[in-house]
Amino acid sequence: MDPFRVLLHSVSADLSSGELTELKFLCQGLVGKRKLERVQRGHELFEVLLEQKDLEAEHTGLLRDLLASLRRHDLLQRLDDFEVGAAAGAAQEEADLHAAFSIICDNVGKDWRRLARHLGVSDAKIDGIEERYPRNLAERVRESLRVWKSSEREKATVAGLVEALRACRMNLVADLVEEEQLARQLQNGSDAVSPVQWDSDAHTSEAP
Repeated sequence: MDPFRVLLHSVSADLSSGELTELKFLCQGLVGKRKLERVQRGHELFEVLLEQKDLEAEHTGLLRDLLASLRRHDLLQRLDDFEVGAAAGAAQEEADLHAAFSIICDNVGKDWRRLARHLGVSDAKIDGIEERYPRNLAERVRESLRVWKSSEREKATVAGLVEALRACRMNLVADLVEEEQLARQLQNGSDAVSPVQWDSDAHTSEAP
């Protein structure tokens, strides 16, 4: 199950009936009266807020405000722990993407347009990239990946890159990306690497 939903279910399980009533009262301006009347459990209220996009894993301010209103410092601590873990996971994904970008830039070559199109980069943007970097093939590849990452945001993953590479019959490059990610996962499992070390590694991989 999604970690954020796990958190919401755990919070729901620890709410008293009185606290749920108070939460429903606090959400009157966000949730319609009929929907609130049907809510019998905390997770049902959270589900409504999720559907309305009032509550998201990346935007937990509403949940924090609700728990603060209940003065449930224990549940606020649980939310803090989730956010710390989410931030660490995002940093890891960012580092993995950075490593994958470097491998792709070094190995894709002149077929970069095919990969860019498969990743959803428009022909207009591809033409613009080619105009900006007429003599730097690797930078064309990197910029197309940046455009993809910017459009996909949190949906931009190494798995998505590997899938695109294989769809473009760039299996060797896909294998290299997967091998690098596996090596990084093994390293993370055995060593506690500080953010400063990760940053140093990232700069090193960009060096010509």
